[in-house]
Amino acid sequence: MFQPTQNIDTAFRAMRMVMLVVIVGCLCISLYALYQNVQLSARMQDRVYVLSNGKAMEAVASSRTENLDVEARDHVAMFHHWFFTLDPDEQAITTTITRALYMADGSAKTQYDDLVETGYISGIISGNVSQQIHIDSIRVNTTAAPYQFTCYAKVQILRSTSLVTRSLVTQGNLRNVSRTDHNPHGLLIEKWEVTENKDLKIEVR
Repeated sequence: MFQPTQNIDTAFRAMRMVMLVVIVGCLCISLYALYQNVQLSARMQDRVYVLSNGKAMEAVASSRTENLDVEARDHVAMFHHWFFTLDPDEQAITTTITRALYMADGSAKTQYDDLVETGYISGIISGNVSQQIHIDSIRVNTTAAPYQFTCYAKVQILRSTSLVTRSLVTQGNLRNVSRTDHNPHGLLIEKWEVTENKDLKIEVR
């Protein structure tokens, strides 16, 4: 009479143990899945996908210090490109100079005003002169802000009768500012000055 009761009690305890193991196992699997989901979300936040020409490219986020040297050199290069690339068209000159002035402080505006006052800009337009710059090298000291830089370049001035090549050396400082559409690197050129601007050669066309 007691044997069936003992069998039922034993089976009940065995079933309860199995259910407990199943519940604990499900709980462990759920916690592991939740942990992996949190880790995946954290990794995905460090990635940005950029759409370029119909193709999605992954951009991995990094701290500013990792790319500061590259960004600083590119900022200086782009500023000089916009400032010194001139064509005999007033609207084109205004467009490129405006882009350059977004990347620098009043020292660049002072240099441009001097070019206007001396008649250099009007001479570009009236003489159908084209001017291009070729960057040789850019040195930036990023160990401490403000970051000092020196830019070495050559400027070619194309006239109807000649091609003039000039050696150009400029220097200044860089400081951190907010990133904008007009200033994507988040850097601003300060105390910019031209330390050398001399003719290297003149070729007759």
